[in-house]
Amino acid sequence: MRLSRCLTACAAAAALCLTATAIPAAEQSAAQSQKQIDIAAARAQRKAIVAANMQLSDQEAQGFWPLYEAYEAKMDKLDDRHAAEIKAYAKAYETLTDADAKKKLDEVMAIKQARLSVQKQYIPKFTAVLSPIKVTRFYQIDNKLRAMVQCDIAQIVPLARPGKSTVSQ
Repeated sequence: MRLSRCLTACAAAAALCLTATAIPAAEQSAAQSQKQIDIAAARAQRKAIVAANMQLSDQEAQGFWPLYEAYEAKMDKLDDRHAAEIKAYAKAYETLTDADAKKKLDEVMAIKQARLSVQKQYIPKFTAVLSPIKVTRFYQIDNKLRAMVQCDIAQIVPLARPGKSTVSQ
């Protein structure tokens, strides 16, 4: 499967997982189960994209995949944190105060910094089992996948605007 087609499918699945919708109480359990399935599918698709594009030897694969799983577990926690931030913002963006906006911006920056920290932490780990070229290739794939998800999110999330109680309107 071509990388661009795989990236588009993964980004669409991940964006679907992050959208906030109003669901009646009776349907919340089924919706939550479906959401978990969607997230698992997006994560499996992501791994398939990485596998299809890394071109690993058997020996490289033995060292890479356990590291990949640990890396993804850390990134998944950050993705969950980002999703929670987006959902909180979606509920309040029409009544956003200056304090809310500062809190949102601080959280977004903290998440970005945490992602960068995880990426930096894993460079020497990946380099211990792969050549620098293959490590670079992995980070290129990873960055493309994350950029596509962020693009989809950016299209869904409305821009901040002052709420009624904002002081500096």
